[in-house]
Formats: sequence, structure tokens, C-alpha cells
Amino acid sequence: MTSPNPLFDLTGKTALITGSSQGIGYALAKGLQDAGASVVLNGRDEVKLANAAQALGAAHTLAFDATDHEGVAAAVNGFEAANGAIDILINNAGMQHRTELENFPADAFERLLQTNIASVFHVGQAVAKHMIGRGAGKIINIASVQTALARPGIAPYTATKGAVGNLTKGMATDWAKHGLQCNAIAPGYFDTPLNAALVADPEFSAWLEKRTPAGRWGNVDELVGAAVFLSSPASSFVNGHTLYVDGGITASL
Repeated sequence: MTSPNPLFDLTGKTALITGSSQGIGYALAKGLQDAGASVVLNGRDEVKLANAAQALGAAHTLAFDATDHEGVAAAVNGFEAANGAIDILINNAGMQHRTELENFPADAFERLLQTNIASVFHVGQAVAKHMIGRGAGKIINIASVQTALARPGIAPYTATKGAVGNLTKGMATDWAKHGLQCNAIAPGYFDTPLNAALVADPEFSAWLEKRTPAGRWGNVDELVGAAVFLSSPASSFVNGHTLYVDGGITASL
């Protein structure tokens, strides 16, 4: 049997993935586990977390609300004290709300800000404090094709994902000198629970297939390679970068 390429081998590393009981977060957790990492699943629903961990066969669970600054710090500090270092963080927790901007509810806007961008700050800071002390760490923030592009009806979501891209640059600027690599993955349109309404809409799917050079929806497993790369020694001099995994949609008019 061929030995894994050491550049992409995550054996001995521990990865925390927020929002990982389903969808993209779960797929990335499985992908990192397959590359040798021990994974820590996060979410607010302990039953869903337990089911996801059982499906993976061997995974830690760490239930906390990623929008609660003090709760995040307590959970991260407690895990590190009991189980050791978190070497890799994937900030994946996110939500969507679709309404035309002139009628967008203020409370929904605030929830988007807290879930999609404040959580990246809260969890990123809590984990980075430990990584800085060790002089090493990998942080991957899940951005979006909306980091670069906008569509009708999701202006606040677009704003949050633009902020994720810029916060990633800020993390790299502040923390690269401490040995951290902080980057982002920007998925295009993937068949996930968050996009269920769009997947079920034949008109939207037809538009997407014409608009995307690859001509189709993405499969969540197609994000794994990017995540393993950015989690591994292979990306040791990659910092502040947003990697678009979008079938070419940001490359064409």
C-alpha cells in the first residue's frame, strides 16, 4: 500500500469544524478524518451532533453556540485542557435568509451578522490564542461565491461573506508572524440543506447550469481537496487567500 504524501498527511492533527452535523461541515469533517486527522464536530443540537459522530465512527463532539463569545471561549479552553491542541479550525457555521433588500427584516439581518461573521471572530480568536502560544495552526474560514458576486434577494448574506473574506486577510496579517496560516474556501453553488429551496427550483437549476462553466451543481465532496490542502503542510506559505471552488462561475460573465 502506498504511504500517504506527507505534504497532505494530517495524521496526529486535531481539527474543529463548526456547524458540522450536516452539509458542508460534515463533508469536510469526514474528508479531514480520511486524511488522518481527529475531528471535533460542533453545533448547537447535541442529538444531531451525536448522530453525525456515530456516522463518522470516531469523532469528538463539542456543542456550543458559535455566536456566544464567552461560551465559545469556555468550550475551546475546556477542550484544549482536557484533550490537547486544536491544530486546525474550520469556521463553517452559517445561515441564509432570502428576501428583497427593501423588505429585509432587521432581526434577520442581525442574525446573519452574528452567525456568518461574528462567529468567525469568536471561534477564530478563541482557538488562535492557543495556536499562537504553540507557534503553529491552520484556520480555514468558509466564505462563498458571494464573497465576490451578488444576486438579488441576498444582499445581507453577500455582505457577511464579503466580510469573511476580509477578516481572513486580517487574520493572516495579524497572525502569520506567529506561525498560523489563515485562509478561506469560497464554495460556489453546492447541493446542501442551506440550498435545498434552490435545488428544488427547476428554473434556478436551469439558470445555474447555464451560468456555471462546469454546467452543474457542486458536490460537497468536491470541497474536501481544498480543505485538506489548506489544513496540511502543503500550504505552509499560503496566507490570507480565498480559494474559490465554484466550477468557474467567478471566472466568466
